[in-house]
Amino acid sequence: MVNRILIIDDDAELCALVARFLSSEGFEIDRAADAVQGIGLALSGSYALIMLDVMMPDLNGFDVLRRIRACSRTPVLMLTARGDTHDRVLGLELGADDYLPKPYEPSELAARIRAILRRSESPTPGSAATVPLVVDDIELNAASRAVRRHRKVLELTSVEFDLLELLMTHAGTIVSREGLVRKVLGREFSPYDRSIDTHVCNLRKKIGRMKDGTERIKGIRGTGYLYAKSIS
Repeated sequence: MVNRILIIDDDAELCALVARFLSSEGFEIDRAADAVQGIGLALSGSYALIMLDVMMPDLNGFDVLRRIRACSRTPVLMLTARGDTHDRVLGLELGADDYLPKPYEPSELAARIRAILRRSESPTPGSAATVPLVVDDIELNAASRAVRRHRKVLELTSVEFDLLELLMTHAGTIVSREGLVRKVLGREFSPYDRSIDTHVCNLRKKIGRMKDGTERIKGIRGTGYLYAKSIS
């Protein structure tokens, strides 16, 4: 399962090329040519990652993503039309872990996949990362990749989990947007790439506000984000 990837895309020629390349990189590839077949395979729970195209003949990729996210936390890499910002933002809001605009370089695809898979890995038992991280009423357990608020488990994507872990680790200090992009998304920062801001927005909604009604994650204009700690 570690290297098994599902591609949900009706473009047979492109999928064949991508499958050959990713197979040479050590991945095992399955393909679904339509949304219904893709949803069935995705929910089998036997894939490390799902590549999902937005433009599908029966259901669009966003509807497919909604159905997958209703039952599964398997990482999803959305494939979107170049320059279509709306598609990218919507995909992230619905729970995609990352997006890649078409056309894309095979080497960038492999790099994105490996970055997502690294984020999904659990730490080695007994390591420092297995000690729960607690800030106020939020508890983050890196070993189980679980986050709780008032003992209630919060459903986060792999990106949201890593984003929260990084911000909580540096609670009370500013983390730059550049640092978040490099450490959480695993790529170089671009001032035109707003995906990290979308992930922050989604994360805010899921973790809720502090007891006094203020945001836990505060945006610092022109700099980055700060995870706030309540004053005892």
